[in-house]
Amino acid sequence: MNGLRLSKLLILIPLILLGCDFFKMKVPDETGSMPLARVYDQYLYPEDLEGLTKPGLAAGDSAEITGRYIDNWIKQQLMLAEAASNVTYNEAELERKLLDYKYSLMVYEYEKEFVRKNLDSQVSQQEVEAFYQKNLDNFQLKQNIIKCIYVKIPQGSPKTERVARWVKNHSAKEKEELKSYTYRFATSYNLEDTTWINFEEIIMNTPLMSIPDKVQFLKKNKFITNNDDDYIYYLSILDYKIIDEISPIDFVRDQIKNIILNKRKVKLAQQLEQNIYKKASKDNDFEIYNND
Repeated sequence: MNGLRLSKLLILIPLILLGCDFFKMKVPDETGSMPLARVYDQYLYPEDLEGLTKPGLAAGDSAEITGRYIDNWIKQQLMLAEAASNVTYNEAELERKLLDYKYSLMVYEYEKEFVRKNLDSQVSQQEVEAFYQKNLDNFQLKQNIIKCIYVKIPQGSPKTERVARWVKNHSAKEKEELKSYTYRFATSYNLEDTTWINFEEIIMNTPLMSIPDKVQFLKKNKFITNNDDDYIYYLSILDYKIIDEISPIDFVRDQIKNIILNKRKVKLAQQLEQNIYKKASKDNDFEIYNND
């Protein structure tokens, strides 16, 4: 089921319901319970809210959900009445659209449950690499990315000269010392030196944001320290890729996995439809008549 098509149907349904007697609310003399709300000659009753809240829900939460539903119901009924008084509708067309919506929603829910039960959610490294190599042109970078060590500490923090050495050098001992220090004093930091990060995100709200040519900056700098009135910034650039280069596979791995899984979902839905059609055809469950 196409998500865009379903969203359009969900927008269309209030107008479809306008012409369908099946969905009209009961009038007061047809029920023994007191109505919760009224809009013109349409009434909302407690039984119309059955299943709206789950058993065990806190009273306050239940009241909030119920109140929100009633408020939305009133707004919807007012809009329906306004639409009915200003637009002429073809009742037969409305009925067809309602049926289309109903069938589409039922099929969507069935397909979603079928996919949930049958989807193989494991994506191997080989699949990711094969997809990456086959679609390299689709993975051009839209931003500069870096692998780095980054630390931001308040002015007046202790041992600032050691911080510079720890950030610039990358021995295991210095990494541990830097980690211990950042946990105690740093305002923000990145110590995941094997992970690709958007360069703009790292330098956001730092003096480095004013760099006029960030590509040249990346090409010419490996270690940078900077400061403003409140903070000192340390940045060690271990690797970089610039805009329009091909993304490293590690940077797009999750994106590729999602693409592969979405393709599997579409294929499962298509197979379900084909299998149902083939079985019905084999069992002679449908016929097409030629009335010419």
